Amino acid sequence: MQDNATEVTAAGIARLAGVGRAAVSNWRRRHADFPKPVGGTETSPAFALAEVESWLRRQGKLAEVPLRERVWQQLVGHPEGPATALVHAGCVLLLIHDRPTVWLELGAVSDERLAARLPGTLEQVIVPRFGVAGKRGVHRPGGGRGVHTPSVAQGVHSPTDVRGVHTPSGAGGGVSVNGPGGVNSPGAVHASPGAPAGSPGVNTPGAVNTQPGVHASPPASGVHSGHAASAAPADPGVHRTPAASGVHNAPAPPHVHSSAPVHTTPAAPAVHTPTGPELLPSVPLLRGVAELAAEMGARQAYEFLVGRHLDANPRQYTLTPAELARLMGDLAGAARTVLDPACGTGALLRAVPVPGAREAEREDAERELYGQDSAPELAALTALRLALQGRNVVVRTAVGDTLRADAYPGLRADVVLCHPPFNERNWGHDELAYDARWEYGFPARNESELAWVQHALARLRDGGTAVLLMPPAAASRRSGRRIRADLLRRGALRAVIALPVGAAPPYNIPLHLWVLRRPDKAPAQPEVLLADTGTVAEHTGRGGLDWETVRSAVLGAWRPFERAGTAVEQPGVSRSVPVIELLDDDVDLAPARHLPPATAGDGEHLGDVRERLGETLRLTADLTPPTPTGPAEGQAGRWPLITIGELARGGALVMRTGGNGGHARVPVLTDHDVLAGTAPSGTLPESDEEAVLVEAGDVVVPVLGGGSVARVVDDATAGAVLGRSLVLLRPDPAALDPWFLAGFLRGTANNRQASSYASTATRLDVRRLQLPRLTLDEQRRYGARFRALAEFEEALRHAGRLGGQLVRGMYDGLTDGTVAPD
Repeated sequence: MQDNATEVTAAGIARLAGVGRAAVSNWRRRHADFPKPVGGTETSPAFALAEVESWLRRQGKLAEVPLRERVWQQLVGHPEGPATALVHAGCVLLLIHDRPTVWLELGAVSDERLAARLPGTLEQVIVPRFGVAGKRGVHRPGGGRGVHTPSVAQGVHSPTDVRGVHTPSGAGGGVSVNGPGGVNSPGAVHASPGAPAGSPGVNTPGAVNTQPGVHASPPASGVHSGHAASAAPADPGVHRTPAASGVHNAPAPPHVHSSAPVHTTPAAPAVHTPTGPELLPSVPLLRGVAELAAEMGARQAYEFLVGRHLDANPRQYTLTPAELARLMGDLAGAARTVLDPACGTGALLRAVPVPGAREAEREDAERELYGQDSAPELAALTALRLALQGRNVVVRTAVGDTLRADAYPGLRADVVLCHPPFNERNWGHDELAYDARWEYGFPARNESELAWVQHALARLRDGGTAVLLMPPAAASRRSGRRIRADLLRRGALRAVIALPVGAAPPYNIPLHLWVLRRPDKAPAQPEVLLADTGTVAEHTGRGGLDWETVRSAVLGAWRPFERAGTAVEQPGVSRSVPVIELLDDDVDLAPARHLPPATAGDGEHLGDVRERLGETLRLTADLTPPTPTGPAEGQAGRWPLITIGELARGGALVMRTGGNGGHARVPVLTDHDVLAGTAPSGTLPESDEEAVLVEAGDVVVPVLGGGSVARVVDDATAGAVLGRSLVLLRPDPAALDPWFLAGFLRGTANNRQASSYASTATRLDVRRLQLPRLTLDEQRRYGARFRALAEFEEALRHAGRLGGQLVRGMYDGLTDGTVAPD
């Protein structure tokens, strides 16, 4: 069934028809019967999807809307917004994942009956998975506002208003049905999976809390930035500054328990069972989602929808890159109980290895995953994503300010992973002066990151590991030196690892990873691992980082250190430093300040560079072009010429220009990469615009700067996105040889006649570039010579890089005494 209320933008129409947005603009101008806008704005109108689909079919431009695109358009056009639609879709996909036959029966009824029957069925899945029970408006002791699971007959409640927490159960074990913030409410006990509301253990007054180690006091609700951005972030592109919520009690001194009652603002479950009226507008979407699950699986379908939503809204969220999350998970090691106190979209929780489980066994492995975030939609989406990972996954996510209102005060996890907000001043400094978590010292107002470090340590079991992504300033600010010193003395800080620029947002600074361990015993001779991976992976932009090289360097240093408490020194990369060497007035932990240069030792490294330079110079000599010979008499410059524009109109090549965005998260080939002959190194902002992907054999030409440059795309570069200020020419192999095309485009005279000099920046009009009219065999003769010239040019570049490295190393070696002058 097609939802007549679903709207689609011009970018969505372009995706439906498989064309560019310019084509959609042309259709609107040329066809009087093109559907009129039904919403949006003047600059970004929205159209009814049903009308667009009908018009495209009449024009022969569409046979059928692809299922993925139909579902996506229904989701973005949902009357309550895409966040609500994703929660509803996730609930149904969880039902399909856990009880696939139940949906088959439900899907056969009318929309109205489906909306009426679905809440009761969903509750049978949501309660065992998330431990959510209760009725709207019924306040439990310690529960407060929003602790409910609404039924069909209850009033309409928007699921976007999910300011709370839930604590799901695990399959085959007792279910902890908890109060707000994921903490057992006073007088609650455990219930078995599927226990009805009001039965013992479902937040019933007077019951007994039997969960070991979980504090009974519910947290105060607050706003913690997690990974969500705001209009005024503390650090642009990082995290928004959290705002305090509610009235906070005066803190008690550490380890002193007050008998006075604690007045807090409790939170509601992050995922609750939607009511029938809430679900009715979502029914067309839910039917489409079920079809999508049948095609690609429930988990994969939800990952597609959530990923598309995140890509379409890049400014709303600060994401942890998948490769960085994987590295942090590997540093922490396999674990069954994991906490992320700023969980965002759940990337870190999903990255932790499962103990003793191969990849194929991950879904059946028993795990407990805890998360907290201030953004309600992220807490709900994360819970559903994690629950869809497997049937034995216990998922507990909470909404709230983690530092002011910790949802899990009694939790002792195996692993804590965290990408906290940076540079916050309003993190609760005034309210939390006597908080028991500050075991290593009370953080200064400008040291919010050290508050997160101590929170992570407080939630670990003895011997547990925490890995946090940190700004580099946290390793050296004087205001944090006493806390850093105590972390070192007591063996809590195990490693500080500097990442290359561009590893994660903000992309312009080299972030650090801190590896911590809750001390179970004081080390006899404590050492800390300092590593700097900025020198092992070349990086020239915000993307294209060589993560395998970074992983190899980090884990190659960490794993021996983890086993033995010390590690072999790798000049310029890593060093195991005795703690006593760091306990000076500054306690500066920046790795680069303590690592010996890469040229240290007996000159073996420099000898290797010199040997490679010699090999490259010999190769360059072999590739040097032969002595040129002149053309036959009367042939010079006598070819008939044709322009690129004429070739494009005749179909001999396709011409595309680089875009300003795209929904694909892949490396971008920039104009700098083309000029320097390097690998794709950039990124573009995510948007609905369709990205242009380069293919092997394409010719890429920069249009700014006045240089005579053209690059033939090879297999290693194929698949990258075409960046700004670049034009792609895709020749028909039956008509044009790509190396012939690229070679003649580089002619100086050719570029001069096709360039504009009207402004301070020279701009090349690629359509005016000219080629001689030659047979394909003649083109290939020229193409072979142009290809050989390109190989010679690359050898010269490589020799230049090695020569510069050798010169720099010799200067360093001579000045630091590691190389003798004779």
